[in-house]
Amino acid sequence: MKKSVLISTILLAAMLLAACSPIATLTSLAGSALANEAQTSGGAAAAQTVVQLNDKSPQVVETSTLEQIYQNVNPSVVNITVISQSTAGNPTGDFQGFPFNNMPQGNLPATQSTALGSGFVWDKDGHIVTNNHVVEGGGEVSVMFSDGFVVPAEIVATDSYSDLAVLKVDMPAESLSPITLASSADVRVGQTAVAIGNPYGLEGTMTLGIISAVGRSLSVSARTGAAAAGGASYTIPNVIQTDAPINPGNSGGVLLNIDGQVIGVTSAIESSTDSNAGIGFAVPSDIVAKVIPALINNGKYEYPYLGISGTTLSYELNKAMNLDENQRGVLVAQVTDGGPADKAGVQGSDRQIDVSGSSVTVGGDIITSIDGQPVTTFDGMVAYLIENKAPGDSAVLQLLRDGKPVEVTITLGTRPAN
Repeated sequence: MKKSVLISTILLAAMLLAACSPIATLTSLAGSALANEAQTSGGAAAAQTVVQLNDKSPQVVETSTLEQIYQNVNPSVVNITVISQSTAGNPTGDFQGFPFNNMPQGNLPATQSTALGSGFVWDKDGHIVTNNHVVEGGGEVSVMFSDGFVVPAEIVATDSYSDLAVLKVDMPAESLSPITLASSADVRVGQTAVAIGNPYGLEGTMTLGIISAVGRSLSVSARTGAAAAGGASYTIPNVIQTDAPINPGNSGGVLLNIDGQVIGVTSAIESSTDSNAGIGFAVPSDIVAKVIPALINNGKYEYPYLGISGTTLSYELNKAMNLDENQRGVLVAQVTDGGPADKAGVQGSDRQIDVSGSSVTVGGDIITSIDGQPVTTFDGMVAYLIENKAPGDSAVLQLLRDGKPVEVTITLGTRPAN
């Protein structure tokens, strides 16, 4: 899904989208928290679910609370079916390595494929939110509500860079139950996580777990339709990781906190079996809150754009470049001609060296802070820009150039359209 920008060149692990097609990648896969779940009850008291994080105090969740969450939220969650044309020899829509939303529904003609996903009601105007990869490629889209009522839907707008999409259905306002968003900035590891969606087409399925990690980065590349010319890739920052079971068909569904508020949109899993392995990922609600209104009102969301590619400094890279071994920052590998960074005089790398048997381009500026905020990783810099900046805004970069501090002010551009 054009020009080189915001590409992190370090350690990327392959992963699968949770209900659809091409391959996403995950960075910074640090150890996930372990959780144990047990059912307890006492006399006439309500049943409880105990979610315990390692040796820390258990978090007790009343079963009645979970029932209330389901009753309140399930009417907002929908089942999405997309029927589209497929090439001969691929009648079930097997999207090269992604089995998640391509499950055959009966004996379909060889010229059609079907895809399943989840979504949720955004407002009383009939807007439905789901993942871009659920509806990517278009086709005949239908939405089934929790009471079994099925209506056709139109695709309003999509954004591959956040893997989000907006549909619209023609329904009376009184029959629609919009969701409530919470800020994903308040999400902490160990908190209870509840997912509701349509795994394997089993609509209205609720699963329970914890927040396993926050601040992950999900890469959207050419296989998800978000690559630029030349193979550049982009990342979704601050992705939430959870062990709440997520399976094929969950994509576009909701990840909730214990108050029944949406903290993320389930989008991907890490699995060697194409099904739940306790590692699922959700697009954070703070990004949803930015992107969806823009898609509804403008048909697109515009991202701030530096016009560079680069990599996070490491101990070995610092040694190879004769830097302080503990230097933190982002090495600028390449500057896009005519882009914002180029106009501000940011310099890219100009030579190659061998680091641990790999050829690495070095010699460019090193970004150490942006607007006074320390830059320690490429993904962290991307997250700051997306969360705090818009096209046309200024950003002040503190650089190391040939070992000397340099400050430049950049007027941010707009990320090239898909």
